[in-house]
This record gives sequence, structure tokens and C-alpha cells, in this order.
Amino acid sequence: MSITPQIEPLAKIKSKRMIKLLTSGKRLDGRGLLDYRKIEIKNGVIEKAEGSALVSLGETKVLVGVKIETGSPYPDLPNQGALTVNAEFVPLAHRYFEPGPPDENSIELARIVDRGIRESGAINMESLVIIPGRLVDVVFVDIYILNHDGNLIDASGIAAISALLNSKLPVYRVNESGEAEKTEEYNPLPIRDCPIPVTLAKINDKIVLDPSLDEENTASAKLTMTFTKDGKICAIQKSGIGTFTLQEVIEAQKIAREKANEIRKNFFREWI
Repeated sequence: MSITPQIEPLAKIKSKRMIKLLTSGKRLDGRGLLDYRKIEIKNGVIEKAEGSALVSLGETKVLVGVKIETGSPYPDLPNQGALTVNAEFVPLAHRYFEPGPPDENSIELARIVDRGIRESGAINMESLVIIPGRLVDVVFVDIYILNHDGNLIDASGIAAISALLNSKLPVYRVNESGEAEKTEEYNPLPIRDCPIPVTLAKINDKIVLDPSLDEENTASAKLTMTFTKDGKICAIQKSGIGTFTLQEVIEAQKIAREKANEIRKNFFREWI
């Protein structure tokens, strides 16, 4: 005889329990609706990188490494350095992650993190010019998902800004021939802002902060807002087939702004 797999029924039972708890203001892991899981940040974990950070958000773990190399500026931005953000879903991080080229999920994650850094003006791109119009510093931010238990965006965004804040920038001198020569000196990467992403999910009519993977799988929609140090929204991303009412969006931005300030206060006090 055969046995029908029990994965789906168990998932439905778990989902029903989750929704029942939410109606009473509780969650499967014991958190309140607007509580983050425990956040841990370790900087300088990759010795050969110009900057790095490992962030744990509950059981979600994200590693970010920063490499800085020289290259040509973008044709339409000849007097600015360049920024490139990539995300890789390591197969060991989750049973559904498979080896191969980046899919739409990793591309979306990289773009959201990129947008927060770029639109906040977090890096002083003008100061990355070595030879105007010819040679600039190119900042590569590489995101590696080591364990996936939900809310990759917030974990990746926090890890990215943490890595950038402890990055060192190689110093180049332009010789008499007009060529750039690398010295043995390093300066801190010129950072002007500390963007923090905050994600909320909608499950039925309840809004929850920092959704776990189970909650993401049950949610009809997610909303991520990235805030500058001045509390301004510099990036926003909505995903899922569900919708948010205008009042829910207004309330979400109030909650997200407050939580971004809390994260900054706890981990990036110099940017309060």
C-alpha cells in the first residue's frame, strides 16, 4: 500500500493555528505582532574583504562581503564611483534553493538592497573618483543567504550597511604620467547615511513585523520600507498578490519608521 504524504495537511493545520493566535495578538514563536526576532551583528568576519558583516535575524542568517576594485565610470555618471549589489541563495540555506544562475528571487533581493543604499545616498559616490571620466572605485556588495527562515530583505539590508560601515577604501595616487598607482594606505569608505529596511506582512487582516518563513508562506502580501537616518522613505517594495488599504499603508509606515530608529539606536548609534 502507499501512504499519502502529510506535508500539506500539516501545513494547513499550522496555518490555522497561526491565524488563530494572530487574532489574540500572538504568534507561533511567542512574539507580539510588532516584535522583531533577536538581531545579532558580527563585523569583519571575512578577512580578505574590504568590509563584511554576518547578521542573524532569529534563525535567518545572511553574510555580506564588500570588495572594492577600480573600473570605468558609467557613461552618464562620469564623476561618480559605481555600486553593484548581488545576492546568492546558497543551496545549503534551504531545501528549495538549487544551484544555478540567479533567479527572480535573488535578483529582487539584490535590487531592493541596492535601491536602499543608492537612493539614500549612503555612499559618497563623488569621492570614489580617482581620475575624472576615466577611473573610479567600484563597490561590490555580495549577499550570501546562509540560512533562510524568513525576512531576507531586512537581514540583507542590515548586513549590507553594516559591511559598508566597516569597509576600507584603498588609496590611489595619480603619477606624473596621469596614471593611478595603488598605495598601501586605506581610508574608511565615505558613508553619509545609514538606510534601514523594515518589512511587514499581511495575514488576513493582521499586520505583523519581521515575518518568519512560515508567516511569509501564509501572508497574502508583504511591504518593505527603507528609511534614511532622517526618517525619510528612500525605497519601498510590495510583494504578493494581496493588497494593503491606504490606512494600512499609513499605519505601516509609522510602525516601520519607529522600528528603523530602534535598530539604528541599538546597532548604529552614531547615526541617530
